[in-house]
Amino acid sequence: MLSYLAAALPESTPAATRLLALQCALRVDTAMQVRLPKGMLRSLCLDTPGLWRELEHARWLRISPASATNTVGAELLDTALLGQAPARPDRTQAADWALRVASPSTSGVTARPLLQLASLYLTAHADPHTGTGLTGLDQMARACGIQPADLPNTLDQLAVTGLLKSWQTCREWGDLYWTLTGLEGETQG
Repeated sequence: MLSYLAAALPESTPAATRLLALQCALRVDTAMQVRLPKGMLRSLCLDTPGLWRELEHARWLRISPASATNTVGAELLDTALLGQAPARPDRTQAADWALRVASPSTSGVTARPLLQLASLYLTAHADPHTGTGLTGLDQMARACGIQPADLPNTLDQLAVTGLLKSWQTCREWGDLYWTLTGLEGETQG
């Protein structure tokens, strides 16, 4: 789903908006409707109306009129989404997993959306048994909505938080290798 969002959203879409889009994409129903609890949005520090407007401006969703005080709803406009995603129960399970991994209290990162999204990306793309991963530097940067040159600073910050045990890039090939500090059953297999 992170790869789909990297292609579907404008390159300039910031990390916080991408995290919101991820939760919407994983929780959408077959009628392309999504309702997200405001408490969940607050836990991810995504309860800013501006994030919804960014996705609306990108023509990726249309905000539904307020119907409940404890939820925010929208209609997703990209019908290709349902073809990209697994069945709804699997998407819902993935949404809950992504919520746990990206949550500032779980990931050990502060409420900085870029660090949350990068943490989610690295965990999702790591081998569930070894905690090691390999991806293209450009690919991760695109999925996180940052420039490849800015990624090393983000990875250094994740190492300081304790998420990453180590990371390195192969400049010749543009590959990124990493090892997560602890698996503790949190990687998606």
